[in-house]
Amino acid sequence: MCPYCKGAGFVYPDVPPGHPDFGRAVPCYCLQKERQGSLMQRLQRYSNLGALTRFTFDTLIPQGRSGNPANQNRFQRACQGAKNFAQNPDGWLVFIGPSGCGKTHLAVAIANYRIQQGYPTFFVVVPDLLDHLRATFGPTSEVTYDELFEQVRNAPLLILDDLGTQTNTPWAQEKLFQIINHRYSAQLPTVITMNTSLEELEERLYARLSEPTLSQVYLVEEREASELEHLSELGLKLLTNMTFRNFDFKRVDLPVEQRYTLEHAYQLAYNFAQAPEGWLIFQGTNGCGKTHLAVAIANYCLEHEREVLFIPVPDFLDHLRSCFSPDSGVRYDELLERTKKSPLLILDDFGEESSTPWVREKLYQLINYRYIAQLPTVVTTSFSLDEFESRISSRMADPRLSVVFNITAPDYRTDRPLPEKGKSLKGYSHRRRMQT
Repeated sequence: MCPYCKGAGFVYPDVPPGHPDFGRAVPCYCLQKERQGSLMQRLQRYSNLGALTRFTFDTLIPQGRSGNPANQNRFQRACQGAKNFAQNPDGWLVFIGPSGCGKTHLAVAIANYRIQQGYPTFFVVVPDLLDHLRATFGPTSEVTYDELFEQVRNAPLLILDDLGTQTNTPWAQEKLFQIINHRYSAQLPTVITMNTSLEELEERLYARLSEPTLSQVYLVEEREASELEHLSELGLKLLTNMTFRNFDFKRVDLPVEQRYTLEHAYQLAYNFAQAPEGWLIFQGTNGCGKTHLAVAIANYCLEHEREVLFIPVPDFLDHLRSCFSPDSGVRYDELLERTKKSPLLILDDFGEESSTPWVREKLYQLINYRYIAQLPTVVTTSFSLDEFESRISSRMADPRLSVVFNITAPDYRTDRPLPEKGKSLKGYSHRRRMQT
């Protein structure tokens, strides 16, 4: 008996003879509705969406959040692509854009639409997935590693949110590749969101996500330059006259040894600019030419359409602090992440900043991330490495990654001699500045 309508619980549809349901008892409307509700609950539990069930196509801002007309057109194209995919999930869908552009909303709207149609979908944030996989090895884990791994690999529709924000350890890279490669081989429907370009991914992942016969890639919003990048551009505009062409490494007024260091530094910088790899650390007193060479590297890369971020370290820290202001146009974590992950980062005047515990921690996070990821980095400093924290200096001095070169030439703006051997460059540069 149906507990709702008090009937028998089954009815015979009023259909003509010959109809497939003629003479066949089917559940009454009340039981059908109850079963449908139970199915929806099971699908939503499986989906891992939690509170994200409110993100639907109906709650989307049609043109996106950007006031830029070009970005509004991009969002509308991505939205239409998401709706088409939701109706017929076939292949892969990749959404790329900065944080807050709406790409996760689009991906979750697909998931919620499919669930409403009665189809299972599994959603997971990539860094969380890797944390959960690691946690399965613990003695208190309620799910085994194999169970979770297989659930993700073989989900009928998988949504991977924030690919590229995970810590890229060899283990993490291998797990992600196994998941993506399995779904690539089986051509299982997959939606991926990223806030980095495809080119920044590991080569194996890039090859699969960019496969034109499988993937549709949408740029949801073109990332606008951050306040820090505007600073970088402004600094480089002011220093556009600093190029390899006008770097004078043949200063005839200098002793042979000092001219040699200038020529050697020039060659190191030029070779690095042609193929940025590893780290290049230039030491020397103010005015010796180290900033000129660093800017020349940046200008060379820009001429060859390569992305580069040039920042004086004290200014970088000032901008990080300003992010805590309610009037800041950029979030602290976004600014730090963009700096950490810049394809080529040039840190000018390292060591000139005020040394507080907060400053030391931020600089360590920046240096350590780029050290682990082995991202091309140029550093100029007036200090010797042993004057830095050991956890920073040990990374800068690692011969497997870094070339550390001391430019012994004096300030080209003055004929003051170099400090005596063994004396700190820091004290010398400070005295020189005080006298000018």
